[in-house]
Amino acid sequence: MVNNSGIVIFVFIAGMIGIVSGFLVANYSMSYAYNKGFEKYNIEDGNFELAFKADKNLTDALEKEGVTIYENFYIEKDIKENGSTLRIFKNRNEVNKACLMKGNFPENDNQIAIDRMYADNNKLSVGDTLTIEGKALEISGLVALSDYSALYSSPSDLMFDSIKFGVAVVNDSKFESLENNHLHLSYSWKYDDPPADKIQAKEMSEDLVSVISNKALILNFIPEYINQAIIFVGDDINKDSIMFTVFLYLVMSIIAFVFAIMTSNTISKEANVIGTLRASGYSKGELVRHYLTMPMVVVLVAALTGNILGYTIIKNYIADMYYGTYSIPTYVTLWNADAFVNTTIVPLILMFLINLIVLENKLTLSPLKFIKRDLKRHQKKKALKLNTKIGIMKRFRIRIILQNIPNYITIFIGIFLANVILLFGIGLSPLIEHYQDEITSNMICDYQYILKTPAETKTKNAEKYSADSLKTTDSRYKKEDVSIYGIIPDSKYIDIDFGNGVYISNAFSEKYGINKGDTVTLKDEYENKEYSFDVDGVYFYPSAIAVFMDNKAFCQEFGKDDQYFNGYFSNEEIKDVDDTYIATTITLDDMTKTSRQLKVSMGSIMSLFVGFGIIMFILIIYLLSKIIIEKNAQSISMTKILGYKGSEISGLYVLSTAIVVILSVLITIPICNSMISYLFKIIFSSYSGWFPYYIPFTVFIKMAAMGIGAYAAVAVCQMARINHISKSDALKNAE
Repeated sequence: MVNNSGIVIFVFIAGMIGIVSGFLVANYSMSYAYNKGFEKYNIEDGNFELAFKADKNLTDALEKEGVTIYENFYIEKDIKENGSTLRIFKNRNEVNKACLMKGNFPENDNQIAIDRMYADNNKLSVGDTLTIEGKALEISGLVALSDYSALYSSPSDLMFDSIKFGVAVVNDSKFESLENNHLHLSYSWKYDDPPADKIQAKEMSEDLVSVISNKALILNFIPEYINQAIIFVGDDINKDSIMFTVFLYLVMSIIAFVFAIMTSNTISKEANVIGTLRASGYSKGELVRHYLTMPMVVVLVAALTGNILGYTIIKNYIADMYYGTYSIPTYVTLWNADAFVNTTIVPLILMFLINLIVLENKLTLSPLKFIKRDLKRHQKKKALKLNTKIGIMKRFRIRIILQNIPNYITIFIGIFLANVILLFGIGLSPLIEHYQDEITSNMICDYQYILKTPAETKTKNAEKYSADSLKTTDSRYKKEDVSIYGIIPDSKYIDIDFGNGVYISNAFSEKYGINKGDTVTLKDEYENKEYSFDVDGVYFYPSAIAVFMDNKAFCQEFGKDDQYFNGYFSNEEIKDVDDTYIATTITLDDMTKTSRQLKVSMGSIMSLFVGFGIIMFILIIYLLSKIIIEKNAQSISMTKILGYKGSEISGLYVLSTAIVVILSVLITIPICNSMISYLFKIIFSSYSGWFPYYIPFTVFIKMAAMGIGAYAAVAVCQMARINHISKSDALKNAE
């Protein structure tokens, strides 16, 4: 079995194990650095933002609760050079410390240290300058802030944004000199006695928010265990590790079956020799060990080669992918025993067990049966009768397919797995672009302003609205923010004719399965109060989980004056409202952060999946179609003696496999689409917001074309193999 097929399988297994090994090693090393960071950088147990500075009354109350709070104030500034926003902190020395990746921390008022990933995505480096408040600041260093390992600007965001949003630190005197119109009075807390698990953390945070809300006006409250900026990386790394490990097991199982089929075919060709050896006294166990040796050696050497590649070249590539997505502290490569077990021991076990079962079954026949080449376990049954009206060549092809069903089933499974990989690689980019198009074409307006307190404007076409935020109560999903909009009658921006109930966004409807006529219950966690709304309809607004209601109903529901408002819709930038009154401005950049970040994060892995899917597709079809031709070599030789041309014979054997391949491609594509659609909904249901699943029909056409094209290349090789089969083969091993 040391032939071209064995070499091809060796290269494939070594490459696949190299990718998975490199991934698991980088994953484990990154995970270790991330987890150690909680202690090393003293990461907070949570943070809250107040409308006014905390007084002694509040700090004393928190101390009695066993909590220490730290000022973690920040200012957000627009950066002229790239149109992004920087969240600027003092260089913190007690809690949420920063990891210096390159350069130095700011030493004077003319320097700033920025997040390393934000710098990479905006092509900034140490020594460059950024203009803040009209003054150029030198970038003294690149850092990773321990409480911003994923650059979420808001906990309600569906995805972080490392392109248009970044974090930075300056020295104390520079921070004090910055205009503080947008000073966020954020406080971090640490428990004196940390919670044992998430359940206890939830209970402790609920007690804490009750204490704070009784003594101060809370604008935001985020416990560490739900803070996506902190926990997203840890959760994602764990999911990635499981996904790649399961993927390796699936692929290795298929490769083991292919090896088993190849071995079974070899036994059929060597039946006379095996029968003679058995009759001469060789035991079944000796033959099993002989035929097991080569698959095990191939997998062992391939696994060791793959691990060497994984720990050297591929590990660095995977690490760069992680660093291109997350702001993780500097890591050191660590030996990962689990990675070795998953990429070496488990594949060896799978190969051993699957091939052992096939060999034990195949070699239980008597020596006489092997000598007579009668390898059927049961008495030969009457062949399936085919309609004589079917042409002889078509009947011949049907017979070939029926005789090779095990091989074709394996081809079907291989094509299914390859199409899953291909669909993910090819379909993700148009899915992201469609989401971005939906967001941009269905924005309420170009500028949404949320005010700290009502303020008048003379901006033309600016429209008042009211806004608040509540939490979901559906126990199937994690709690997330729901934006509540109070809309004035005859709005120019929201075309809804309100009745007694509310309208919800289509994102809300699709994610939670809420439709017209249902009742939705939401909760104000700060006041521990629930609100129930009757749903009168669904409004197409894919950008957010939102509820729209008449402004008068909003004011009555939330106890506001009839003339209350705290926001503006506008297609023009409002310039006559002082910045001190503006809490948040939502623009196109804010709406499209998810699609931007996914393109950056997933760009390199999409091409990897496409390449791997095609290679796997070709490998499975090539090996199994080669086995089918070798298995029928004697019949092919006989047809040549009978005068059939090579092209006619190819039309029988190659076309039979082509029919199975094309049917497999066409059948598996919709199955893959349904499966990924289901998995996609499960995965994104754990995120805030909603990301709809959409794959254009052109993607399926492209997948089918790639699959058929790949088989066309294989078919050329197999036709050449048929042409090389000699007529004399018909006289060999004749029964």
